[in-house]
Amino acid sequence: MKATIYDVAREAGVSIAAVSQVINGKGKISEERRAEIMRVMERLNYQPSVIAAALTGKKTYTLGLLVPDISNPFFAEIARAVEDQGHSLGYSLVICSTDNKDERVERYLSLLQQKSVDGMIIGTGMDNKEMLKPLLENSIPIAMIAREMPGHDVQTVITDDFAGGRLAAEHLLGLGHTRLAVLAEQLKVSSSRERIRGFRQRLAEAGIDLPDDRVLASGDALVKDGKRKATELLQRAERPTAIFCCNDLLAIGALQAAKELGLRVPEQLSIVGFDNTILATVTEPPLTTVSQPTEEMGKLAVDLLLSQLKKEEGGSRRTVLQPELVTRRSTAAPSNE
Repeated sequence: MKATIYDVAREAGVSIAAVSQVINGKGKISEERRAEIMRVMERLNYQPSVIAAALTGKKTYTLGLLVPDISNPFFAEIARAVEDQGHSLGYSLVICSTDNKDERVERYLSLLQQKSVDGMIIGTGMDNKEMLKPLLENSIPIAMIAREMPGHDVQTVITDDFAGGRLAAEHLLGLGHTRLAVLAEQLKVSSSRERIRGFRQRLAEAGIDLPDDRVLASGDALVKDGKRKATELLQRAERPTAIFCCNDLLAIGALQAAKELGLRVPEQLSIVGFDNTILATVTEPPLTTVSQPTEEMGKLAVDLLLSQLKKEEGGSRRTVLQPELVTRRSTAAPSNE
């Protein structure tokens, strides 16, 4: 039998009026109590009419999340962190994969507005920054995560990608590498650009040049792209002794390329990834990688979004978290082979 508002009130030990206030976003109910009532509603599979709520201008208690690819473990971990924090506060999540393609971004932004989500967390690259204007003009709360949007005054949560690039360079320089290369995502992605800039600057400080032809950008941030681009680098007459990859999927592709070409990692080739996803621990050898605090990023993005819903102002518009280098067995001093 379908649960009713009476069932929810009885199970939660509150009045019907309290449940109604939670559904309609009204009344002086604490966040803790509201979240408890929402959990009871979920357990009983009670579904108030979200459409009716949207039509009357009330909260729908849903958030939208745009990421390039949910199959990328980094974005899967981000999505889980966002979902967990949203769930703890009584919100559901709609996740959209954009492949960093503007036409998909535009379509999903429109869809989420039609669904009357209460706010959107955007973690995807886009060329046309004007797509955000309708959201801002309609006062739809937005928070950027793992991406920046220069020119727009929006809440942003990022890792210091520039510092992460420097950490990777510092590690490889410390091992004695001087012949280095980079595998990057699409360069329209701000995080990749910053990681390359940090890596390149640290090399320059050590008197080492990183030619443009040693920085290869892939069409997508997938394992197959990393393998294809790494193969291209490793078949050159003067192959690099170390490759910095702008995410762990590209680094796994580089590992595969090295294996197919008969190169031993790390004896003949060192590889550094970025993100420190679960995959970095299960490769052979395990990946040295730059770690991002994904759980903290997801929690902060939700909190910033909800502070906008509550009309709370103050605090920094740009929150920058620090990365850490996690050293495993995919890096070592260069050999004389």
